[in-house]
Amino acid sequence: MPPIISIVGKPKSGKTTLIEKLISELKSRGYKVATIKHSAHHLDFDKTGKDSWRHIEAGSSATVVISPDQLVLIEKLSSQPGLNDIARLLGTGYDIILTEGFKQSQEPKVQVHQRTAGPLLDDLDNLIAVATDEPVETSARQFAINDIEGLADLLDKGYIKAHKS
Repeated sequence: MPPIISIVGKPKSGKTTLIEKLISELKSRGYKVATIKHSAHHLDFDKTGKDSWRHIEAGSSATVVISPDQLVLIEKLSSQPGLNDIARLLGTGYDIILTEGFKQSQEPKVQVHQRTAGPLLDDLDNLIAVATDEPVETSARQFAINDIEGLADLLDKGYIKAHKS
C-alpha cells in the first residue's frame, strides 16, 4: 500500500486548499496521487429511485456505479472502517494517498494552521509538520502555509521515495 499522509486542522484552516496544491505539485513531479476525504456529515450520492439506490434498498451490501468517466462505490456501513481499510479499496496503483481529516489515525499528519483559527490542535499522534501563517510552538517541522514545494519535498523524500526503496 502506498504511504498515507493525513492533512488535519480546524474548520476553515485551509486543508482542502493545501491538498489541492500538494496534488498539483506532486503530480508535476510525476507522481500518481489519490485522496480520501473524511466527512462528519451524511453523504447523499445516490438519489431515491435511481437504480443504484434500488439495488441497495433491495439488500445489496454494496454497489458500484460506473460511467465512461467515473466509478463510485456505495456500501452500507454498520460501523465506520479504519483509514487503512479505506485505503485498501484504492489499491496499490498510487504513489501516495493524501487524506483530509482522520485526526485520530496513526498515520503521519501535516497540520494546517492559521492565526485566525486559534491555537494548534493538540493530542495529535505522529505530527510530522505544520503548515502555518505564523510561528508556532511545536517540535514538528514548520512550513509557511504557501510553501507547497517544501512540503512536497518532505513527502517526496521522506515518504514516497522511502516507501519505494
